[in-house]
Amino acid sequence: MLKKPEHVLVLGAGPAGLTAAIRLLEAGIQVTVLEKASKEGGQSGTTTFEGRHGTYRFDYGGHRFITHNAQLLKLVEELVGDDLLTSQRKSVIRFQDRTYDYPLAMGNILKTAPASLLVGAIKDLALLPFGMPKDDNFATWITSRFGKTLYKNFFEGYTGKLWGIDPVDLSADWAGQRISLLDLKDVAKRLLPIGNDTPRTYARSYRYPKHGIGAIFERMAQKVEALGGEIIFDAPVDGFDYAANKISAVKARGSSYPADAVLSTLSLPYMVNMTGGESALAFRGLRFFNMPLDMDNLSDCTWQYLSDPDIMATRLQEPKRRSSFMAPKGHTSAMLEIPCDPGSKLWEMDNEQMFLKACDVLNKLGIDSSTATGEYFSTYQRQAYPLMTVGYEKNRANAIAHLNQFKNLIQCGRQGTFRYIFTDTSMEMGQMAADALISEKDHRSTIYEHRSERTVIETESVA
Repeated sequence: MLKKPEHVLVLGAGPAGLTAAIRLLEAGIQVTVLEKASKEGGQSGTTTFEGRHGTYRFDYGGHRFITHNAQLLKLVEELVGDDLLTSQRKSVIRFQDRTYDYPLAMGNILKTAPASLLVGAIKDLALLPFGMPKDDNFATWITSRFGKTLYKNFFEGYTGKLWGIDPVDLSADWAGQRISLLDLKDVAKRLLPIGNDTPRTYARSYRYPKHGIGAIFERMAQKVEALGGEIIFDAPVDGFDYAANKISAVKARGSSYPADAVLSTLSLPYMVNMTGGESALAFRGLRFFNMPLDMDNLSDCTWQYLSDPDIMATRLQEPKRRSSFMAPKGHTSAMLEIPCDPGSKLWEMDNEQMFLKACDVLNKLGIDSSTATGEYFSTYQRQAYPLMTVGYEKNRANAIAHLNQFKNLIQCGRQGTFRYIFTDTSMEMGQMAADALISEKDHRSTIYEHRSERTVIETESVA
């Protein structure tokens, strides 16, 4: 890295960018944050909707704040104060008109699963190969550990719907960090009466602001400005001035912003393309369809996984389950997470048509769609998930190598490092990036691979 900068441009006012900005400002470094949206938070923002019955709040997806980082927890607790609640998670899997508990439980499986599934899983258990399982792709990772029956029932259709590609084209990395159970033997062990332990790292309890996850980043943005930093909204980055091994200025909103160093949370392929390189890395988008309901509670579930391939959504969420303040008293709301990409039919469909499709989903799940108030809106995330296709590792390494030529540039965050990570890890990356600039040490490789171990990050399994 270059010498300690006097002024840093932070690109993006999401979890990583704001956390980095605070750390830099506290070290006496001038900070300007450029954010393309009209408010802070990025993918961890919260949208407020004023309905006929009062105020509803919807996050961009299913956020929770979970961390083992005491320093990070202290920062969030200080900023959010008494508005930081402790909530409990409950999830279920909906598949073929059946509801399965998560984590798996013996009584529920025997009561719920069709006999064909149980018989098939038992046969697969006897046929599982000995030795090292196969990690060629997502499909072989699952079938070599769980057998074809569970793969066909719980993984194949759901995974194809989520990613928009055949699971054989998806990297095994996704399974390694997302599936909480080790293999079918682990499933069988947990189904025995003595197997009462929960899947590894399954987090039942989590912290959550009473007015949505975005409250954390609203408070962080306020702290940035209180420390003397500047946040410029509605300022999408559309170019860079660079020469040799240094970025000298960032272009946004018709202006040029000079800086000694650039700390970017913008997507890895976008940064490569904007600095003279080429990258084929891509993301999977999400459309969130939000609708108030004229009922007190939808269910007791934080979210429900929707595994049927013919249901357009992958999850049904009830924001009120995280905090009762997310909906007016006596009312609740539903959010459907719909995986789709910009330009696709589901992405472009108008809200009136989407409302009719959403009502069909509710009815299929046994929820009376007539409780919908007729109010609805959509929010979108163009880059919700890094698309980890087979062989993506080489493309990612090439992208990082291209950007590493600029000695005063550090990438961090989910999009910025092309990693599936949670909010707390993004914030840790922001802190690490700021510390690298402060200490004048090149820790970029450590930042980019932070928490990349092939173990479960946090559990959202459909097993």
